[in-house]
Amino acid sequence: MRVAIIAPPYPLEEAPAPPLGITYVAAACEAAGAEVRIFDYIVSSYSEEKLRAQLAEFDPQVAGITSVTLNFFAAAEIISTVKRLNPRIVTMMGGPHVSFEAPAVLAAYPGIDIVVIGEGEATLQELLPLIDRPDQWEGVRGIAFRRDGRTVITSHRELIEDLDRIPLPARHLLSLSRYMALGYSVSIITSRGCPYNCIFCVGRRMVGNKVRLRSPALVVDEIEQILSYGISRINVADDLFVAKKSRVLTICAEIGKRGLKFDWSAFARVNTVDREILQAMRAAGCDAVSFGVESGNQEILDRIGKSITKDMVRQAVALCRETGIIPHTSFMVGLPGETRETLAETRAFAKSLGSLFGYHFLAPFPGTRIRERVCDYDLEILTDDWNRYDANSAIVRTRGLLPEELNEFVADYDEEIRLAWEEMVAGYKKTNSSQIDLQVRGQFRMRLVYRILVEDLIESFCIAAPADADEAAGEPGINELCQFIQGRTGVEYDLIEETIKSFCDCGYIRRRRDNGNLTWHWTVNRFDAKRG
Repeated sequence: MRVAIIAPPYPLEEAPAPPLGITYVAAACEAAGAEVRIFDYIVSSYSEEKLRAQLAEFDPQVAGITSVTLNFFAAAEIISTVKRLNPRIVTMMGGPHVSFEAPAVLAAYPGIDIVVIGEGEATLQELLPLIDRPDQWEGVRGIAFRRDGRTVITSHRELIEDLDRIPLPARHLLSLSRYMALGYSVSIITSRGCPYNCIFCVGRRMVGNKVRLRSPALVVDEIEQILSYGISRINVADDLFVAKKSRVLTICAEIGKRGLKFDWSAFARVNTVDREILQAMRAAGCDAVSFGVESGNQEILDRIGKSITKDMVRQAVALCRETGIIPHTSFMVGLPGETRETLAETRAFAKSLGSLFGYHFLAPFPGTRIRERVCDYDLEILTDDWNRYDANSAIVRTRGLLPEELNEFVADYDEEIRLAWEEMVAGYKKTNSSQIDLQVRGQFRMRLVYRILVEDLIESFCIAAPADADEAAGEPGINELCQFIQGRTGVEYDLIEETIKSFCDCGYIRRRRDNGNLTWHWTVNRFDAKRG
């Protein structure tokens, strides 16, 4: 059986890591005996023509796609297009959005055959052998589908208790070189589940309120595997990495025991870190920790079930600085009971911490308590346009604040950032320090790489191969490729040349002759550069 797993477009500005959920799903399908390919439209362009060609070349029996709320519409349209292009393909969709909206999704999108609800690994391993026997689907727990004009939702599937039984993510199916070119970290999880009760969080509903732990040795085995691809930065994406202190210390000790050298970051709660944990994490290579603080008003913190105090925040941030770890704090705008006064309190508190910080807007996702029980809170949800659920603009109001006022609050912060950036750009190669110039050039390069990826500029280039071109050496094709990219982007030539030459040096891209033409392509990872 051939299974196509589709990673739908996701804003590169949101800095997506190589998709972790997709690679877990792909590994589960491989474990069920399927041949699997990932069609990754995060770091390449999407078009119906490209999808048609990929389907024709691979000829899958099954195609699956995932999404979060903000890219649900795009994902649903892509998987519906798969069904239209080849009606015999069984189409599936999973992820947090559809897990809580399954009947509505199946009603609105007849091109979707099956919705996978919640954790998908065990479900898929049970479902795939029965995929051509729809009369037996009802016996598979954790799915929804249509039968005789009605929606069937099968019995609930329990969460996977022993996470060590789940196959390691199939990252080998991704073009990791594309993500490495962007400089993004690779995410791993060491656990699933969170015992806390934040009313805006959908993760707890997806993975449960009991923390399920992977064995430290297996976690570090996976880290070694990631490092073997030439990746040097990892992000621990657990809902609660520091759920159990002794285990965090064991993982950090195992990293040191194996002599692994890499940089990493993690998410944490301010009430679960102490000096010993942070010192151990720093010694193992952790250089940044992100804390979700959400508000500088204690009444709001209590109302949203955060179970923290402002003193806890201050202490956690101070401990990070003392142990050499960069603290990041994030705040949420538009929470129940928000007023001008609470926003001012949040602004003052955020600035007082001395940490890097930022704001995002409340997005009441399907599956969250705040959405399902909105009448219990001082909150009105203004839209179900899922495209607006990107946390970048206000989609709620409170009794005290209109959405325009919430937007204005964040716009003031964004304006400070914009003015600081414009000052840095104005001083580029003139009055800036070398360190500031490096930051500016890094941003210019990042924007260039975005365009190279999402416009498929590497793959689009093709010229007649010079008669004396030696694929293994030197310059043939590089200057022409740089000129081509400059013509498409308008970016200064020396930045393009520096970027493309670094891609070549790192093994992210390589040249090849193709029917007398000279073309370029992305490698799967930097170590397949000689294999093609």
